Order: sequence, then structure tokens, then C-alpha cells
Amino acid sequence: MRLSVIGCGYLGAVHAAAMASIGHEVVGIDVDERKVASLSKGEAPFFEPGLPEILTEGIKSGKLRFTTDMAEAKGAKVHFIGVGTPQKQDGYAADLTYVNAAVDALLPYLSPGDIVAGKSTVPVGTAAELAPRIEATGATLVWNPEFLREGWAVQDTIDPDRLVVGVADAPADNLEASAAAQVLREVYHTAVAKQTPFIVMDLPTAELVKVSANAFLATKISFINAMAEIAETVGADVTQLADAIGHDARIGRKFLGAGIGFGGGCLPKDIRAFSARAEELGRGESVSFLREIDAINLRRRERAVHLVVNAFDGDVVSKKVTVLGAAFKPHSDDIRDSPALDVAVRLRGLGADVTVTDPEALDNARRQHPQLAYVEDRDEALRGADAVVVVTEWDEYRRQLSPEHAASLTAGSIVVDGRNCLDAAAWRAAGWTYYGMGRP
Repeated sequence: MRLSVIGCGYLGAVHAAAMASIGHEVVGIDVDERKVASLSKGEAPFFEPGLPEILTEGIKSGKLRFTTDMAEAKGAKVHFIGVGTPQKQDGYAADLTYVNAAVDALLPYLSPGDIVAGKSTVPVGTAAELAPRIEATGATLVWNPEFLREGWAVQDTIDPDRLVVGVADAPADNLEASAAAQVLREVYHTAVAKQTPFIVMDLPTAELVKVSANAFLATKISFINAMAEIAETVGADVTQLADAIGHDARIGRKFLGAGIGFGGGCLPKDIRAFSARAEELGRGESVSFLREIDAINLRRRERAVHLVVNAFDGDVVSKKVTVLGAAFKPHSDDIRDSPALDVAVRLRGLGADVTVTDPEALDNARRQHPQLAYVEDRDEALRGADAVVVVTEWDEYRRQLSPEHAASLTAGSIVVDGRNCLDAAAWRAAGWTYYGMGRP
């Protein structure tokens, strides 16, 4: 099938390459000439495991190409919209400028029978506003939210845990009769063949699925971080608490890891946009808890900084602090709303001599925070440090760095485990003063 993907950022580039890898003929379209040039050479403009390989494969096979010319979308059966929806600068709401611009640019090249599939994360009600413009061309709008995890995005696109399609071209009591949904089944033929759940619903429900999933995940993460705040007050261990309640099948252990909280380009801005949209709908009280979720998340970054400061009796001026991590999560070079960099910047603001290292994210970090010192090599970054702060749980830090080896490089023996990913007993046995999040 011929497909177009409008917007070749993180979502769009992965989707285009993945669709080509399962046999479709795909054109990716973006206004950024440098991004298009990079992708056309098989070079991913961001770090994502597995993406360079399928990019190169798709381009060599002739099934994948990239362009800045929207006219190249003409003739495709399905047009995926995968542009960004950042937080507005003057508030919490999502900025739909790029979504509207993508649709406006695509309209002249739509033909009767075409399908426009929205993948961008948008406020509920967006599809209803876009539909009349698209339907006027004879095309049909569906909403097909993405559920990608950075670091596993290729796998999540080719072999997702579920597929959701919101439609408006079928009776409310028989959405499975949607002709557009049947076309999407053909698009995702490899996943459908594996009996992946394929859920057809109305447009507003499909829009709500993505933001609801992110809100629930953020709530679970912030819940255990709230328990960490209590644990710190009473001397309890939040990791043991999480283990115990995680055995309850109704709760589960996943995402009950207390630490410095979540970041990235999705969860923080999506829960804020959800809150803003609920306010617009007159239902702000329904998700008012999301404001506290956001507040808890930000407080945990402050807590990590306080642990470092307290370890030095309240004064970190001129103390050499090595921060292990810059990306908001491992297996990614994404630094958007990164808790790791937030901690580093705060420590430098208090007078510490901060050095940051990360396996993939240093170039991005340098551009955003040039005031920090960056060292590529982990061991070189550790050399002479008075304290070490683990803020991104890369294997290079949590599994491949022994406390004995670290001690042979540093000047001091203070370690703050911002992700509770180290073996506290092993580090203490090696002579380190260990501080965890929500741990005695």
C-alpha cells in the first residue's frame, strides 16, 4: 500500500521506516530540509535503537523516501499525521499549530477515498474540528494514537501491544463496519496476523485513549514517589514497600520505582494539556489530581538536590559533583524536560562544580545547557569527584560500574542514587555513603 507520513520527527520517522519495513511504499514529508536530507541518507537525527538499520534497508529497497514536497503525498491511500503538539508557551494547553498546518498543506493533494490517520497526541475534540475540512475532499479522517516507548519505538510500531482506531464512517452500534478501519487493518497486517488486539471506537474515545494512558502512568509513578516522601519522614524503605504492594495483581510492580520522576516530551506536557482541556470542557475537577501529580514529580528533583547538599552539610560551593546521565531515560538521547539535567543545573546554580556524562545525550545537552561541563568518558567524568549522582539508569552506571572501581577514581565517597538502581548494600560495603530516594 502507498502511504504518506506527514511530520518526520521522532514519531513520524519511526513510523515511516517501520511501515516500509513491513512492505509498504512510504514517503515521509517534513518542512525541515536538514532533517529530510539526514533521513534520506539513512541517518536518524536522534538516537533510537534499531532505527538506522530499518531506515537504511527501506531506502535501499526503494520502499522508503523522504521529501519536503507535500505534493508527493498525492496518490497515497493513507496519510498519517505525526507532527508535534508541544505545550503552549503561555499556558498548559497543547499547541495545535503544527497539526493544523499539516492538514492545511495536505488538503490540496487528497483524493476521494483517501484516509487521513491522525497519530499526534491531541486534546479530545480535535478530530471533530478537523473532520469537516478533510471530508470536504472526499477523504475520511480516523484517529490512530501511538503508544511508543522511547528506546523501544521500532518494536512498538512493528509489534504493538494493541492497535486503536477511532472512526466516524460507521454506525455507533456497529463501528466494526468501518471501511476506513478495514484499510488500517491492512496497513498493520503483520500485527493483525499475530492477533494483536485491534480496537475500533469513536473519534473522541480514541483521542482520550492516549492521554488517559499517559495520565494513568504518570499517576502510578508519582504515587510511589509520594510514598517515598512519607518513607523519608518515618525511616521506611520505599523499595521494599513497592515490592510488597506490587505482588498484588491489581496493582503490579511495573512503574513503582521511586526516584527523581518522569520527564521527556510526552508525559509532562500531555498531563498538563489534559488538565487544560478538562478545564475548557468545564470538567477540570475530574482531573484536578493531575496538578498534584505534576507537583510531586517536580518535588522529587528537588529532593535529589537536597540529598547532595545535605551530604556536604548544607554547602556544595566548589564541590566536584559528577552527574551520571543527561537523557530523561536510558536508551534515548531525548533531553526534553529531563529530570537528570534539571538536577545538574540546580546543583550548578548552588555553586557546585558539575560534570555531566551520558552515553548518547551530550550533544543535545550541550546545546540546551552550555553552562555545564560535559565529559564523554564515564571514568574520566568520575575522576576526582567529591560526590556522584546517578540520574539516568543506563546499564553503564547501574550494572557495569562497580563501587570499587568508582572509588578508585573519585576523591570522595558520597553517592546519591536518584533512580534507586544501585545495590545499596554493595556500595556501602565498598565504603560509600549511599543516599537513595525514599530509603533510610
